[in-house]
Amino acid sequence: MKFVSSGDNAIIIELENKISPKINYQIKQIKQKLLKLDLDFIKEILPTYRSLMIYYDCFKISFEELKKLIKKECKFDFDAKTKILKEFIEIPLCYGGEFGEDLEFIAKHNKLSIQEVISIHSKNEYLIYMLGFTPGFPYLGGMDKSIATPRLKNPRLKIPAGSVGIAGEQTGVYPIESPGGWQLLGRTPLKLFDLGKKNPFLLGAGKYIKFKPIKKSEYTALEKQVQKNTFNPKTYTKEANLEDL
Repeated sequence: MKFVSSGDNAIIIELENKISPKINYQIKQIKQKLLKLDLDFIKEILPTYRSLMIYYDCFKISFEELKKLIKKECKFDFDAKTKILKEFIEIPLCYGGEFGEDLEFIAKHNKLSIQEVISIHSKNEYLIYMLGFTPGFPYLGGMDKSIATPRLKNPRLKIPAGSVGIAGEQTGVYPIESPGGWQLLGRTPLKLFDLGKKNPFLLGAGKYIKFKPIKKSEYTALEKQVQKNTFNPKTYTKEANLEDL
């Protein structure tokens, strides 16, 4: 671990300089270990692809003292057969039409049929590396390169909340209405960011998304349930070996 000071009340922990599910898993473990310690001088912990920023009370602990504490409490003893539990949330997604106006272009760009794009996009498991850009926007890993598509040359001024798009070799979900340049292939009726709830974020770093294709009629029905707060998305867990990430 590499430690970097960020101002007088934040410390950054950096691991290897690359994007990797294994490295991101270690970042998640560091965060969980620190949260379990329930230290009153730690105010907030923000994970990224391969680093953590920790905001702390500099009147209660110094940079060097916190650095020593982290080194002591956050040691790892992993091997390839280490068992981990992957947490999933299923995201219902209506592909194409008014919800995914760029789906046809994505298919043509990659010399695939529309159904092939839907099948490829929905079959994979997507790791949420971190949230950012707008509140609740998930940076996902795991998209098949066969459907990679460049961003729009001219970004749209308004992307509806719940829109799912592709930009290069990444896919993501717009949690709120915002400008954006991603190629849109569908939309989910779920609210990824809802200030009316105690925890406004539906997703969390370190968890996984699995997209489930739905029809427009299903989208309309689910949208009504979401508005009434009567729909809970399907969640489940899967055991895996660390080496399989």
